[in-house]
Amino acid sequence: MNKISELKRILGENLPWNKARLDCFARMLLALYVVRTVNLSELAVAFASKAEVSSRYKRLQRFFRQFKIDYTIFARLIFKLFFSNTQKIYLTIDRTNWYWGKQKINIFMLGVAYEGISIPLFWTCLPKAGSSNIKEQKALINRFLKCFGSSQIMGLLGDREFGSGGLFNWLNKKNIPFYIRIKEGSMVHIKKKKLFTAKKIFKELKPKEHKVFDVAVELFGQRVFIAGARSEKGELMIVATNQSPKNAIPIYLRRWEIECLFHALKGRGFRFEETHMTSLERVEKLMAVLALGMCWAHKIGEWRARNKKAIKINRHRENNRPQNSFFRYGLDFIRDLLINPCKKVSQFRICISELFNFNTLQMLRS
Repeated sequence: MNKISELKRILGENLPWNKARLDCFARMLLALYVVRTVNLSELAVAFASKAEVSSRYKRLQRFFRQFKIDYTIFARLIFKLFFSNTQKIYLTIDRTNWYWGKQKINIFMLGVAYEGISIPLFWTCLPKAGSSNIKEQKALINRFLKCFGSSQIMGLLGDREFGSGGLFNWLNKKNIPFYIRIKEGSMVHIKKKKLFTAKKIFKELKPKEHKVFDVAVELFGQRVFIAGARSEKGELMIVATNQSPKNAIPIYLRRWEIECLFHALKGRGFRFEETHMTSLERVEKLMAVLALGMCWAHKIGEWRARNKKAIKINRHRENNRPQNSFFRYGLDFIRDLLINPCKKVSQFRICISELFNFNTLQMLRS
């Protein structure tokens, strides 16, 4: 059984698609690893087929034009690759955007923080430039709640775009914990009497220091706790939470994992911004391809680091950093199997089985 047939077989066991869609998706996914770009012209060249390149290109176009993806089924599959139904998780929300000509591509994403990266579950292309509004924020979070409920959520992590009374009030009503950064100029009531800017409360902080304000305050009309930290360069970060503020700063810092996801989707991975698509519906479908591609690379990176060869650590004076992320470690390994003719199909079969190896997940978490 060749690489494409093996991938189609295991995809078919997990996705309720017909054979033609599975075949196209599998070939496109493998082509994505080879060329590391979402540009359809490049994907068509690497798309394994006896047809002319122009015919392959048209087949890719038809996939994105005609195929309807059930994103709820897709999200459940991706979630199952990494998490159990009882595992506690941190949700991350953020946007990434770029221009193609005069068209603004503005993707609003919800993921789950996991081992240095956010696992993408739900996304939507906003039909505008700029920040999301409360309606769009509630709609995206509700997609997760309808699919998975709220019992597993340990916290929703978001940057200053999401620091608003509307969202805080809604999250409180839903009993969803949150850790959200607020603007320095946000007005804070202490004991319903004194009014300060959030910045003033933490003005004494020196670089590399942090402080937890133990007394509950009123912010945007909501009762919250706040904590602050100042970076080595002097930038002040203030986090609001409806939970104990003791670990608010380190918990919030996991929000960076969604930034790492965007890096993986874009310049450090699949160069998402090189798509020439301007149809928002088709961009969302393309994101589904990238989501599974990213998850596969990350899982193989974890498997390779734990079972084959650990990731090398670069040692610096102040801190030690891994030479590669799990994502990049797995991406390079899969690409080598696909591009190097000396590699055997049996090695590739192991990579495919690890993608959907749910037993491995349970062993790693036990």
